[in-house]
Amino acid sequence: MNLAYAAVLISDPARPAVDTGVIVRVSRALGLAQPKVLAAGIAVEFAVTTTDPADMRAAIVEVIDGAPLDVALVPEPGRRKKLLIADMDSTMIEQECLDELAGALGLKERVSAITERAMRGEIAFEPALRERVALLEGLPAEETIARVLAEKITLAPGARTLVATMRAHGAYAALVSGGFTAFTGPVAAMLGFDEHRSNLLEIEGGRLTGRVVEPILGREAKLAALEELIVSKRLYRDATLAVGDGANDLAMLCASGLGVAYRAKPAVAEAAHVRIDRGDLTALLYLQGFSDAEFVTA
Repeated sequence: MNLAYAAVLISDPARPAVDTGVIVRVSRALGLAQPKVLAAGIAVEFAVTTTDPADMRAAIVEVIDGAPLDVALVPEPGRRKKLLIADMDSTMIEQECLDELAGALGLKERVSAITERAMRGEIAFEPALRERVALLEGLPAEETIARVLAEKITLAPGARTLVATMRAHGAYAALVSGGFTAFTGPVAAMLGFDEHRSNLLEIEGGRLTGRVVEPILGREAKLAALEELIVSKRLYRDATLAVGDGANDLAMLCASGLGVAYRAKPAVAEAAHVRIDRGDLTALLYLQGFSDAEFVTA
C-alpha cells in the first residue's frame, strides 16, 4: 500500500546547496514530482507516495550525486509536532559541558576520550559519567561553572529558532540531558524551553565532591521522560519529536514519533528515523513542513 510522504532536501544555511540542477534531477527521479521550496537554496520538499521510503531515499541520494544535502522521507500525516524533547550537549549547544569543566583542571583531553566512547555506545553511560565526574573532585563549583558558561558554551545554530517556532505553534519543549542542572537551567532559559531535566552535581563547601546525585539520568530516564510527557500532555506518540546525538539518546529517538539524529555518532545516525548531518537545527522545522517565512526568532 502506497503511503504519503514528504521527501525533504536540506542544506547548511551557511552554504546553500539546493540549486535548480538538484531540484530538476530529483523531480525527474520522482516522476516529475513538483517541488515546494521551503527556503530558497536551503530546503525543498516533494510530495510523494511509496511503499518503501528507505528505497526512495536511497534513490534520491544517488541522484543528488554527492551534493552536500540531508535527505529525509517524512510521513505526511501529522508532520507538525506538539512535543519537542531534546538533548543538550553537542545538540542544543556545541560543547560537552563535562569536558569543558575538566578543562579547568587540564583534563579535557582525558575526559573527552571517555565521553566519546560513551556517546558512541562503546561503554555504558552511567559508569562513564561517574568516572568522569570523579576526576573533578575539589573543583570550585560556582566560579568554574559560571566561567564555563560565559566563556565556553555556545548555542547550536538554529536552536533558538527551532524552540521559538515550535512553541509559537503550540508545542511543548523539554530539554532532557545526561548533563547537569547547573548548565541545563541557564541553557533552557536562553533557548526558551518549557522545562529541563538533568543530573545534579554534588557540592560540599563550595567544591565539587566528585560525585553525581543518584539516580543518574541516562538512556532509560530519557525514554521515561518522553513517555511521561506523552501521558501528561495527552499526546499521540506520532505528535512527538526527539533530537540527540549520542547513544544515551537512542531509546528516546526510536520511541518518538520522529527521532532525529543530529550530527550524531554513526550507530545513532543509522538507527534514528532521520539523520541531519549538513543542516543546522532549523532542519527540524523543514522536516515538519515549515517554510522559513513561518520561522519565529527569539
